[in-house]
Amino acid sequence: MKRPDFHIVVVGGGMVGACAAALSAANPHLAGLRIAVLEAQPPTMPPPLGTDAEVDLRVSAISRSSERILASVGAWSLLPAQHICAYDDMVVWDAPRQPDDPGAVRFDAGAIGEPNLGHIIENRRTQWALYDCAPFREQVTLLRAELTGLEFQTDRAVLSLGDGRRISAALVIGSDGAASRSRAFAGIETRGWDYGQHAFVTHVRTERAHGYTAWQRFLPDGPIAFLPLADGRSSIVWTTRPEHAGELVACPPEDASRQIGAALGHVLGAVELAGPRGAFPLRLKHAREYCRERFVLVGDAAHAVHPLAGQGVNLGFMDCAALVQILGDVLASGARAEAIAERRVLRRYERWRKSENSLALGLIDTLNRVFSSPHPLLSTARRAGLAAVEHSALAKRFFMGRALGTRGEVPRIVSRPAGWP
Repeated sequence: MKRPDFHIVVVGGGMVGACAAALSAANPHLAGLRIAVLEAQPPTMPPPLGTDAEVDLRVSAISRSSERILASVGAWSLLPAQHICAYDDMVVWDAPRQPDDPGAVRFDAGAIGEPNLGHIIENRRTQWALYDCAPFREQVTLLRAELTGLEFQTDRAVLSLGDGRRISAALVIGSDGAASRSRAFAGIETRGWDYGQHAFVTHVRTERAHGYTAWQRFLPDGPIAFLPLADGRSSIVWTTRPEHAGELVACPPEDASRQIGAALGHVLGAVELAGPRGAFPLRLKHAREYCRERFVLVGDAAHAVHPLAGQGVNLGFMDCAALVQILGDVLASGARAEAIAERRVLRRYERWRKSENSLALGLIDTLNRVFSSPHPLLSTARRAGLAAVEHSALAKRFFMGRALGTRGEVPRIVSRPAGWP
């Protein structure tokens, strides 16, 4: 029988899809396979250093685990240092308290022997670094088209593209976001709910320096976070009521600046709007299954999470590392290349990552619900809980380890990264 056009086709070439392809190409047991990424709008090179280009609104807090995953394919070294902001500390507190009150929690990287708690980086620069790394550039075929159909045959999956082409693959990796077409074509359902909240995002300048600290305050309608940027500004992610988010986008800049400063208790002094504004709805979504024969989900296509803990893309990168580890190990055992598409193999990934992601989604969802409730008993419990965490080195270490992505069942390139000190 005619062999499939590709061993692996990744549907969706965002950060997570590009990571899945790059890791597959870099794995010594998978590197000989034919790998493609299907993406209708691949990235272009971000503006060069020294230009007046605006820092994009879409930024992510890249964890230690994600840093190691990116480094394993050579993408981390391609990120311009001037566009990376490491943050050393994080302060979390509940309204109406202040960050220097006893009930606030301060996370310090030095307390657990880490150089930092993570890095704030523009999504477009992370995505481009993955496209530009050697494994992706040299071994991955980029297909510039949309997915319009997906059917599964005995020995292959057949993908219909928007330009009329039909290609075949042994394995399809669905990485096309929370509204995944590939997941729908595969017949995989999701569960979840709308939060009735929107995330308002912008950049601001502050009277006082951010001090390479991430600040997060829980308000009755949702948390607001200041994330430090490399140019001295801060990125704002404010979870609030949809109508309020709309007002923040449309109101005069001075009104938005005043509201942002007050929402964070003026912890950094006066605030000045210093970037475009946007808002997007929030919902939780989790696929009931992560795989079928010849098909598997990673990233937001498998799980969409509330942004309060900044874990979305980090969970996706961990999905990719776990999946590629399992596929590589199968071929290392002497199996034929076609074995990577078998459901019994993909189920190993599903069992691993679905349990880890369920834990993360459940914890984040619970935090959002507990800290967004105006009930006086919950308010008292919140303050007591934060105070308990602040005074427990063990609890702090647990939460920081989870945020860094180094606790739990992690892939080998995270727990034992090559060349890592």
